[in-house]
Amino acid sequence: MILSITGTGAVSPAGWGVRAMMDLLESGKTLTTSPLERPLHATPVLRVPLENSTTPKIPRLRRTSPISKFAAAAAMEALGGHRLAAIAAGELRVGVIFTLINGCVSYSNRFFTEVLADPKIASPILFPETVFNAPSSHLSAMIGSTAPNDTLIADGAGFFTGIDLAAEWLLRSEVDGCLIVASEEIDWLSAEALCHYSPRFIPSEGAGAIYLEAAEGTVRLQNLPTPISFSGNSRLTAALKIRAALAVENHPSHLLIDGRVGIPAQDEPETLTWQDWLGPRLSPRISLGEAMGASAAWQVIAAVEAIRSGQAPQATVTAVGGNQQAAGCLLAR
Repeated sequence: MILSITGTGAVSPAGWGVRAMMDLLESGKTLTTSPLERPLHATPVLRVPLENSTTPKIPRLRRTSPISKFAAAAAMEALGGHRLAAIAAGELRVGVIFTLINGCVSYSNRFFTEVLADPKIASPILFPETVFNAPSSHLSAMIGSTAPNDTLIADGAGFFTGIDLAAEWLLRSEVDGCLIVASEEIDWLSAEALCHYSPRFIPSEGAGAIYLEAAEGTVRLQNLPTPISFSGNSRLTAALKIRAALAVENHPSHLLIDGRVGIPAQDEPETLTWQDWLGPRLSPRISLGEAMGASAAWQVIAAVEAIRSGQAPQATVTAVGGNQQAAGCLLAR
């Protein structure tokens, strides 16, 4: 079965939409951080700009947290109007797979702050938005899908597991196409927690979405090896095993999109694994910040867009997660 990525959508600190993200990555420009403040401390972060939001104006999303709004905007861009019409007509079964690390942290913070201050005034409206599967539920309801829906909690390489699950659904004919979405929002607690790994991390937020279907498309999923668990493997060993499993040709025209963040200690596994690489190399997290679960989605989208535009005939995407796995995929025209 041929699997192709035929739709992409993104929300990032570069702006709303895939084009804004790609313009930043192609320009090599650096974004300006803003302070995320709490009493006695501020953390530099990259936020999604408020202007030019493409979040759909529907009642269901009115009170949702930023993570759901980012996801909705990315999903609508990836699907396009023609697929939305086909879903509404009952002609297309679209599954939804959502991958994340933190989830709805901002509303969790608001709700439990109210609980601790005065349980009697804690808003019951906020509570449903504190659970991990709230964003995926909103997506299926928003597009009118009754096909399978799943939320995967993983590390920074979890988006590839989402693609793998989508491929399984397609192979079993459970869906006609699948929307794989990763989204994260910023809260001071998660931002500061990330900086405990290194004070040089720049936390960021946003979402990425791809549409995968069993069809001939411009960008084909050529190889999606089983992720390498850190159980019994160091991060470097896992990265080396993923490269071997991808079986990519080291050719000057072959694009590599890695998960490096610009911090030598964090980047060492991928730096050493691909140190002999001959082709062009792109590290989106260096420009867009570390958006945890959403970052790998941005990497895949950057690879898809590079192939679509003719910049590269094929692209390898890899990520070495923080505590679970190393993963990757090979995409080709």
